[in-house]
Amino acid sequence: MTDSTGSALPVTGREWRLLSRPVGWPKAEDFELAAAPVRQPGPGEVLVRNAYVSVDPYMRGRMSAAKSYVAPFELGKAMQGGAVGEVIASAAEGVAVGDHVLHFGGWREYATFDARQAVKVDPAAAPLSAYLGVLGMTGLTAYAGLLRTAAFKEGDAVFVSGAAGAVGSQVGQIARLKGASRVIGSAGSDDKVKLLVEEYGFDAAFNYKNGPVAEQLRAAAPDGVDVYFDNVGGDHLEAAIGSLNEGGRIAVCGMISVYNNTEAAPGPKNLARLIQTRGRIEGFLVNDHQDLQPEFVREVGAWLRAGDLKHRETVVEGIENNLEAFLGVLRGDNTGKMIVKL
Repeated sequence: MTDSTGSALPVTGREWRLLSRPVGWPKAEDFELAAAPVRQPGPGEVLVRNAYVSVDPYMRGRMSAAKSYVAPFELGKAMQGGAVGEVIASAAEGVAVGDHVLHFGGWREYATFDARQAVKVDPAAAPLSAYLGVLGMTGLTAYAGLLRTAAFKEGDAVFVSGAAGAVGSQVGQIARLKGASRVIGSAGSDDKVKLLVEEYGFDAAFNYKNGPVAEQLRAAAPDGVDVYFDNVGGDHLEAAIGSLNEGGRIAVCGMISVYNNTEAAPGPKNLARLIQTRGRIEGFLVNDHQDLQPEFVREVGAWLRAGDLKHRETVVEGIENNLEAFLGVLRGDNTGKMIVKL
């Protein structure tokens, strides 16, 4: 068989496998990059050459055997994650060779899967990598978490942790575009703080490494916050509870500060303040809000075309660097969405 250019279809491709479950920070010896046969598509299947793959913080949880909302990665088998690429062979109606699709067969160069698991995307409407970030899962996470889980309303003061990341940067901008009275972000470097204010339009931002988060938040939001979008947990969550206004809402998206802990992290010491403020904390998963997808694409797509919403990507080249890109996300090396270009 040949692809759309007449070239022979690949016989093997590289894929990342989990060899052992990391304890604490993942180590190189917990993984391997291996060559694997490329399976030709059977009835109803497609074969995709991946162009971009995603690395995301939630993947650290899948490396553990602990029971969670998604099954752990299987030892010795290819890991999964978001990916976008070109169909190079198809045995499925409605999906043709040359189509571009979003799917979940990441961490590898080639993926063969049921075509029903593929979502067609248009490379003419937006760069392919955007479908893994600003117009993809991370974008919908920001949109659903802020507008539905945190029940944002015009005039709210909003605090976002991990605000220079793929989700956080979009949360802050959506809040601004929807009429927030004040948007505050935390990030891990002075350059990222500058980016939040000067490019993304945050009203204030601070480097959490420069002093106690609670003190910096009070200085940035002297009148308190109505919404906290949590990507970090730990001292950020405790600080947000301390600054929460009456009726405040906290949407818990992630807690990257504790993902590599080998012992349980202590919880916030000021939870009793939720009684005084009548505040609430609610966790959420983006998969529970897929019904918002059409509205999200329509509204965010319009903001992008108008130049009202900015986004950044940190692009790492080569499947061989997939693991290092993932570790970079855990370290906070990325500005915006971390993408691996194959």
